[in-house]
Amino acid sequence: MTPWEIFFTGLAVVLSLLTVLWLISIPIRNVSIVDIFWGAGFAAIGYTYHNLGENHSWRGNLVLLLVILWGLRLSIHLAVRNLGKGEDYRYQEFRQRFGPRRYWWFSFFQVFLLQGVLLWLISTPLLAVQVLENTAVTFLDEVALVLWVTGFVFEAGGDYQLMKFRSNPANKGKVLRTGFWKYTRHPNYFGDAAVWWGFALFGVAAGAWWPLLSAALMNLLLLKVSGVALLEKSLKQTKPEYQEYVRQTPAFFPWFPKSGSSASTPPGQ
Repeated sequence: MTPWEIFFTGLAVVLSLLTVLWLISIPIRNVSIVDIFWGAGFAAIGYTYHNLGENHSWRGNLVLLLVILWGLRLSIHLAVRNLGKGEDYRYQEFRQRFGPRRYWWFSFFQVFLLQGVLLWLISTPLLAVQVLENTAVTFLDEVALVLWVTGFVFEAGGDYQLMKFRSNPANKGKVLRTGFWKYTRHPNYFGDAAVWWGFALFGVAAGAWWPLLSAALMNLLLLKVSGVALLEKSLKQTKPEYQEYVRQTPAFFPWFPKSGSSASTPPGQ
């Protein structure tokens, strides 16, 4: 198969899985289950590219392992966090706006199809490492692995710290300022971005420049669309301590907090 055929086969696989998920969401009236699919979707499309590609280099095998590890960890985390808690408020607002009689089919285009296309576009580094023939180990591979490991540690560690913090009822309404959360207000989003810049550099090392666009798109989503911007707006309205946290702690890239910050202040987004 040509790289284009493999690429579009990946799209077909993702959209097929998301269509099944959409059909499940209708009777349970919960579009939020699409969020759980995000990480697993990348694992599925990464496996598709690997299975159909003819290269099967050490880089392709490594990236497949890394995307499965990253994707399944994220999906399991979101499943544990979200299942049993009902539909996310964002989707509830959409459901009310469009009306329950229309939203069941509208959600396919607005949520499931859109997420599938975004996932497919972002997946290009996973394609590059499976179809390009440059297999020599380069300095970019080393930088890519360091970025991926750093991002995975920040994302998984930040998620764990926040989950543990939230499990204590005494922390309700407070803001997490310890661990990774002392150095960035969004260690999980920063980690996610670093992971995908790592994947992008693996793609560049394989011989393509276009994976950089995928990482840039993921950054845009995390910073301006569904990540930092959306969450910050909600937190500033619901948590009085958050304004001080914003003043003292970097929003995205980790750095030391400004003087006057109290690491011992109980926290939690």
